[in-house]
Amino acid sequence: MMNLKTFFSLAGLTIGTAAFAQTSNYVIDPTHTFVMYEMGHYGTSTNRGRFGTKDGNVALNVAARTGKVDITMDMTSINTGVDQLNRHVQSKDFFNVADFPTARFFGDKLEFNGDKVTAVIGELTLMGKTHPVTLRALRFNCYQSPMLKRQICGGDFETTVPRSQWGLVWGLNFGFEDNVRLLIQVEAINLGN
Repeated sequence: MMNLKTFFSLAGLTIGTAAFAQTSNYVIDPTHTFVMYEMGHYGTSTNRGRFGTKDGNVALNVAARTGKVDITMDMTSINTGVDQLNRHVQSKDFFNVADFPTARFFGDKLEFNGDKVTAVIGELTLMGKTHPVTLRALRFNCYQSPMLKRQICGGDFETTVPRSQWGLVWGLNFGFEDNVRLLIQVEAINLGN
């Protein structure tokens, strides 16, 4: 005869598996979702900046190993920690935020290891140009938030891209590197479905 502890453990496993068997929809939490970039210059230090997100949605079906990620980034929120540099990277020399105030990442192919997302394959649209980008997960997890009483999924992702693909060429001829490392922190809140 099965004892109560074993019964509840199996019941929890069944409920958890059922939850992963369907597509769950999440909304991006903009207070926990942002992008940092790192760009070397003159072979010395690394220039860094950060910009936030406006909104986004994630659909995740762990059992089917499928999902979608759609995030809109607020390019006007770029912050390097230095006011003069902020104005420069927002100018036409770099991100031209007056004409292109947002960027978008859309990925509809997810790679998994067990129930953990290991990569999101998609496209980044920046300054009116779209190119393929693969975001590799440094960490990924889902948990039940004790504060929100909802499931939260998120992680840290990274990629390195040649900025010149999107027309960001300022400084390439005098010491600023083309390859830019992007570090993305994402958290998304389950909508309850």
